[in-house]
Amino acid sequence: MTTSPTPVALGLSTQPATARRKDPPAVHVRARIDVQVRALLTHEEGTRSGVDPEDLHQMRVTVRRLRAAVGAQGAGLGEPAGHLLIELKWLGGVLGPVRDLDVQLDRLRTEAEVFEDDERAAVERLLAGLVAERRAARRRMLAALRAKRYTKLLVALAKAANSEPATAGDDAPVNVVVTKPYRKLRKAVRALGEDPPDRDLHALRIKGKRLRYAAELVGSPAKDLVKATRGFQEVLGEHQDAAVAEETIRRLLTDHDDPRVIFVAGRLVEREHARRLAYRAQWRDKWAAVDEFADTYGG
Repeated sequence: MTTSPTPVALGLSTQPATARRKDPPAVHVRARIDVQVRALLTHEEGTRSGVDPEDLHQMRVTVRRLRAAVGAQGAGLGEPAGHLLIELKWLGGVLGPVRDLDVQLDRLRTEAEVFEDDERAAVERLLAGLVAERRAARRRMLAALRAKRYTKLLVALAKAANSEPATAGDDAPVNVVVTKPYRKLRKAVRALGEDPPDRDLHALRIKGKRLRYAAELVGSPAKDLVKATRGFQEVLGEHQDAAVAEETIRRLLTDHDDPRVIFVAGRLVEREHARRLAYRAQWRDKWAAVDEFADTYGG
């Protein structure tokens, strides 16, 4: 099996880089990239083997954190930043489908645990299409992790972590990295109507994640903002998972005329619909908590 280089082989030091609280954003960004490249390598073997789905989950989260760091205000990475963002989006795109299918399969099987034996068997027949989709997505993911493109991305990230800031003398406070993602999130929230479509809430969740990862760059001074933003994105995440599950069940059902499958699909849709509505009712309160802390950093 193809393996990736070690951190040292990539040109990183034996110990992860660190940044002091008063260091400018560019220093924090480089320390963040250094640490997250190591995280990619740590979870890669488990992602390849598929033994523990958590490795894939953490690898995908790491890609998101890297994208936030590379694109952060004050990162000072210069021209390479654009290429890194493109390549990180590519990597996230090959990891994401497998993870999303893992979540859907686990969610629906967990929902069916209280069903009778014959009903759980019907659920498995319903989910057969998802299992096949996951198998194909995993093949594509493994091919990507074996590709030179992935190794080149690791090398480029390590080079960015070791680089000198493109703009010398940047002494802006590190919390400046929060300004842009906070303002984008706030603008998106204010643009929503009373009962926004699911897709708009999903877009809001993505912006919330970007704010959270930016706040993580600030470190302990922003711990309350990180906590509030995590709560915000978790509520929207549960809402999105329920919405996707409901849509997926309806899609899978088009391939079945078995009455038992139709019956269990109806039960699952009813549960997911109720859960979606319950989480939809919570997100504005969670946003209020984010706004309270983010205003300190975002202006």
